[in-house]
Amino acid sequence: MMIKETSLRRDPDLRGELAFLARGCDFVLPSRFKKRLKSFQQTQIQNKPEKKPGTPLPPTATFPSSPRPLSPVPHVNNVVNAPLSVNIPQFYFPEGLPDACSNYEQTLSKIETAFMDIEDQKADIYEMGKIAKLCGCPLYWKAPMFRAAGGERTGLVSAPSFIAMWRKLLNDHHDDASKFICLLAKPSCSSLEQEDFIPLLQDVVDTHPGLTFLKDAPEFHSRYITTVIQRIFYTVNRSWSGKITSTEIRKSNFLQTLALLEEEEDINQITDYFSYEHFYVIYCKFWELDSDHDLYISQADLSRYNDQASSNRIIERIFSGAVTRGKTVQKEGRMSYADFVWFLISEEDKRNPTSIEYWFRCMDVDGDGVLSMYELEYFYEEQCERMEAMGIEPLPFHDLLCQMLDLVKPATDGKITLRDLKRCRMAHIFYDTFFNLEKYLDHEQRDPFAVQKDVENEGPEPSDWDRFAAEEYETLVAEESAQAQFQEGSFEDYETEEPVSPSEIGNKGNKSKIVTSSLSEKCGKLQSVDEE
Repeated sequence: MMIKETSLRRDPDLRGELAFLARGCDFVLPSRFKKRLKSFQQTQIQNKPEKKPGTPLPPTATFPSSPRPLSPVPHVNNVVNAPLSVNIPQFYFPEGLPDACSNYEQTLSKIETAFMDIEDQKADIYEMGKIAKLCGCPLYWKAPMFRAAGGERTGLVSAPSFIAMWRKLLNDHHDDASKFICLLAKPSCSSLEQEDFIPLLQDVVDTHPGLTFLKDAPEFHSRYITTVIQRIFYTVNRSWSGKITSTEIRKSNFLQTLALLEEEEDINQITDYFSYEHFYVIYCKFWELDSDHDLYISQADLSRYNDQASSNRIIERIFSGAVTRGKTVQKEGRMSYADFVWFLISEEDKRNPTSIEYWFRCMDVDGDGVLSMYELEYFYEEQCERMEAMGIEPLPFHDLLCQMLDLVKPATDGKITLRDLKRCRMAHIFYDTFFNLEKYLDHEQRDPFAVQKDVENEGPEPSDWDRFAAEEYETLVAEESAQAQFQEGSFEDYETEEPVSPSEIGNKGNKSKIVTSSLSEKCGKLQSVDEE
């Protein structure tokens, strides 16, 4: 059926009636519709009144079924301009949820009274500990509070300067994480970099009772501080950005662990971040590899770790810059002590979330966020070559691939993502299979039911890193004790002498030399650690 568009446009009544007719019947054949339209047009011509001069045109008829849309503009404007009836309260507080019940003025009054009891009403960093407790903060916040109030410039903090600083902080920051960031961060910065932690940790070294023996060995204070800083960023900085935000602080246990330093005199009982035993193990492992003792190790040095257990291809990926910071590794092919801390913890505890991410970055050669079958075969080839050199028949890659896919159960066939490895809880076995031959063979000889039992056990068991550090520390202390007794001519009494524990070092001056003298000898040949 052909209908001229112009006729429909000129006669809107015809258009409306046409739609009315079409809507009134369920189904109209084209021929019947044509006849009905023709008769309708004739009726319209006959009924149309003749126009007389001066007679106004009748109003246009409106039909309920007319397809012409009503003008939506006034209606839409009314909706936009109408006030919202629902008041949505604020639900995002980047600086913490304000506490309307807190009486800040009462706290400030107590602080002012405390300053009155101090000579000249000026507090040094040690007296700042009392002020920190009055503020409701842990003891070891005193160094950041001291610096934030301007004490670093003059060595003393006056009451007016501290109260002004603390009042502003209370008005702008409402939870511990945001307050801590504000105290430590540089001006106008909302995140913490590695060097921001140095004053805090130097105060811990100087004043914690579990580290008093370090006063006689100031040459390796920076080694301990560097180790703690790297462990903090390893655990807290989940974004790998090199900057810790208040959100990351809230999600971690760092502030709670920092508060424990005040209550626990034996710092080795605090295995997270601050343990002296863990520092001693890490530093001794690095010293063994650093042949020229310049605080940098080469690719060949790192390959000697644990009797060359790690494959050359994975070490090449580490030195490619996939998991290291700065340009020293890529340009000069050298790894710093700070980067070695990350490597050692990742190597000895592959269940840790950061360790899983560390090794995933290394194995993801093309950087597409997925471990393809080609990348898995690339790393397994060297494992096969090393097993054949040892007289061990390796498992064909196809068979091993089936085992690994059953182990990981990836969401997408043929592609293993970081999410898959974190979800399967068997990432340590997966990684050892492809680049750590010694641990891979250990897994192969172990009872599979025992492996599954370890996975299902969710109790508060020590981590793989904690177990490794404890065992290595006992071994290192025993070796140092034997060497010290041999030099003193009392080697025959060695079997009856127990290894010195870190808690005994501070109490027994003659035995504290066993560990500190060894470190002092090592540190005396080195330059200070380059804090990155």
